[in-house]
Amino acid sequence: MTRKRHSIFQPTRRVVLGGVASAGVAAAAGPLLPGLSLAAPAARLTRTIPSTGRTMPAIGMGTWITFNVGASRKLRDARLKVLQTFFDMGGGMVDSSPMYGSSEEVVGHCLARIENDQTLFSATKVWTMSEAMGKRQMKASAELWGLETFDLMQIHNLLDWETHLRTLRSWKERGRFRHIGITTSHGRRHDDLAEIMRTEPLDFVQLTYNVLDREVEARLLPLAADKGIAVIINRPFRRGALFGKFERQPLPAWAEEAGISNWAEFFLKFIISHPAVTCAIPATSKVEHMRENMDALKGPMPDAAMRLRMVDYVESL
Repeated sequence: MTRKRHSIFQPTRRVVLGGVASAGVAAAAGPLLPGLSLAAPAARLTRTIPSTGRTMPAIGMGTWITFNVGASRKLRDARLKVLQTFFDMGGGMVDSSPMYGSSEEVVGHCLARIENDQTLFSATKVWTMSEAMGKRQMKASAELWGLETFDLMQIHNLLDWETHLRTLRSWKERGRFRHIGITTSHGRRHDDLAEIMRTEPLDFVQLTYNVLDREVEARLLPLAADKGIAVIINRPFRRGALFGKFERQPLPAWAEEAGISNWAEFFLKFIISHPAVTCAIPATSKVEHMRENMDALKGPMPDAAMRLRMVDYVESL
């Protein structure tokens, strides 16, 4: 049975830095993002959803693979600790999908056992064909999460998007969703997504972006900014492949200028410092990695010049 529970959205890896930049170098780094400075290291980056004006932490949590643990009590308890840490550190968006096996059920199981989830921004997807199947799937998601209202419902990978978008608009008007959007991943169907963004009123899009996969910088991110569409970033670590590629390499000596002390912060700060990005959703199954991810919200953020240095550095390795 669905609990009378509402997702409330309130305004509000792995290599240690080797070679610390001097204070004089940090002071000469140039301007940071507005509102953030070296003098205020406790600040956490939040971003505004253009269509509603609400703010949210710029790092959320994905659940693909990591929360698909079935009925295992041991694994569910471990995911509970991860989600508890997320909320303890001010987390907001939790993103899932019916495509992710048991992930939605496990998220609901964990949420029912967490007391301080008032900042939850619930985001899931519809991933099926036909209007009837879509409605049935979205109702099932609400039951699995234990929610009456989702903060965001998305059409997963544009599957039957015209059919589902009609339902999403109708259900949003009836108060079942607060925001609606469309997703893609792995760099697929960018032309189709761009056309939808130009012609359809959306609150969110979700797409792939990271320090190596930067195709969306040329068209989709500027288009989102122009249309006032919030942007969620999936695959920020390339499903962990970025760590495999770079974690044995040292961070650049100037990393401290961007408030970076490990590779997780490097990858995430590159993403969330882009002015068109609203939220990145890294997935993890480990508490220590969750802490690293959430720590990327704190301190100074790279400016445009620093972002170019970050790209140059990883491409030189």
